[in-house]
Amino acid sequence: MKKAVYFFCDDPFDPVAGNVLAAVRHFFSPEETSLLIDGLPVLACSSPSGDLFSFVRTLKVVSHDYSRYLPVMTGHFADCDLAGIITWHEGENAPDGILTTHTTGDVDSGAFGPADPECMRNLLLAMEQGRVEEGMEDYRVVTEATHWSGMVYGGGDPDRILRYPVPLLDIEIGSSPRCWSDDRAARVLARSLLSVFTGDGKEVRNILCAGGVHFDPNFAAAALTSWNGSAFGVSHILANQWLVGGRYEEETGPDKLDRCVASIRGGISAIAFHDNLKGPYKDRFRALGERLGIPVVKHQALRSPEKIPWR
Repeated sequence: MKKAVYFFCDDPFDPVAGNVLAAVRHFFSPEETSLLIDGLPVLACSSPSGDLFSFVRTLKVVSHDYSRYLPVMTGHFADCDLAGIITWHEGENAPDGILTTHTTGDVDSGAFGPADPECMRNLLLAMEQGRVEEGMEDYRVVTEATHWSGMVYGGGDPDRILRYPVPLLDIEIGSSPRCWSDDRAARVLARSLLSVFTGDGKEVRNILCAGGVHFDPNFAAAALTSWNGSAFGVSHILANQWLVGGRYEEETGPDKLDRCVASIRGGISAIAFHDNLKGPYKDRFRALGERLGIPVVKHQALRSPEKIPWR
């Protein structure tokens, strides 16, 4: 039996979580447990395969008040195989009509939370299937670069990320009020949550993605790509802006990259960097690949995965 826990801000401040939770209750009828968080009973249900799923209602978005919720997470849900925060996405230049997820980490400082590429892939595949079934041609399923919202909301020390030993995903709808209130999107996210442990039998080859923009289409496409019984496992994506901000070209760069790789369950089988990444950063990833004995390729190679010199 595997376990997953999902956190929902039970306040209109979050325009997405309540709608998704309502859909969860409609589809899966989770029952109240005796565990209270913020005075609200935790809800739980099992999948047909016997996996256990907990749904936690909180008064604030977990990543917005990490000092408050980290003790809850470590005290009650440290034995989970996966965790997720259901929330909204917005931003001045953010794309609209997206169903998205990303791993947790602070690239600048090199604090990377645990990541499970296979579970993330299962979630993305379920979201894409749901998008198609709902006829949502105006939406895309995409990945985001690794980041931690706690830095934006005064979370303080990014090493707090490391204190929760469970792979933690943000699972979002974006990026406008029209999309946040879309019942179709809420239904897709809700149904996908119980699919994180359900694979399609393909051999997952984990890759570390580097460079590019926050919503890089090359890495998003790779996350849904399969070939000859194999598929990419995408988890941590190190966007160009944070590699530069974290000065990965300096002597601390290799250690940060080693910590990133160590945080990915199952390790990595290849590294893919965006061709626009500047030379000093490319050199860092080439050196990492040489140390690990794995191929290092430009992002264009992800379109022809059968040609990558897998080892």
